[in-house]
Amino acid sequence: MMSFIIYFAILMILPLWAQSKVKSTYKKYSKITTSSRMSGAEVARKILDDNGLFNVSVEEVKGSLTDHYDPRKKVVRLSTHNYHQASQAGAAVAAHEVGHAIQDAQEYAFLKFRSALVPIAGFGSNISIFLIIGGLLLDMQGLLLFGIIFFAAAVLFQLVTLPVEFDASNRAMTQLISTGIIKNDEEKSTKKVLNAAAMTYVASALVALAELLRFVFMFIGMNQD
Repeated sequence: MMSFIIYFAILMILPLWAQSKVKSTYKKYSKITTSSRMSGAEVARKILDDNGLFNVSVEEVKGSLTDHYDPRKKVVRLSTHNYHQASQAGAAVAAHEVGHAIQDAQEYAFLKFRSALVPIAGFGSNISIFLIIGGLLLDMQGLLLFGIIFFAAAVLFQLVTLPVEFDASNRAMTQLISTGIIKNDEEKSTKKVLNAAAMTYVASALVALAELLRFVFMFIGMNQD
């Protein structure tokens, strides 16, 4: 019983810790201006242009930390604060999202693989839990197995997301340094912002993987019974 409680405590605490870490780090460095004094929009535009991605536009999107790259419309979208303000956090986030645009242009393998997984991962994450619960309640091994397979597809998507995100952050650092947008001690703070953001993906992947293993053990236990 105690191990069961600890297990669920980890599932709840790990994601919350990761979210808290990224928010506190972002808040701290969003108040510190870069030496280049370039807004997030200017940072994104400069890196895009330097890489010949003139077809990719930069747009403002409402919300906080809602920044993302849309590969279908070729748009880097930056949240309001990052779009307008010149900060170390904003520069890091903008460069990271442009990193995804560069991946897209260079047909980065993991990004293509992740994009291919989107339909089945979305379907799997929505239906898997119902199949798993149904299989357990009705004592139907086949139904449980189907649920585990669909859930595994969603987990695979999260695992593939890890190299995509880490690579985008590495590209971001390279671009920020080579363009002179950040200098000297700013590199350390920029890495802190990027690493904190990466931890949210790591935490989500670990939690999903732990859940998948639990369902697999349930399936094995059902077979043994």
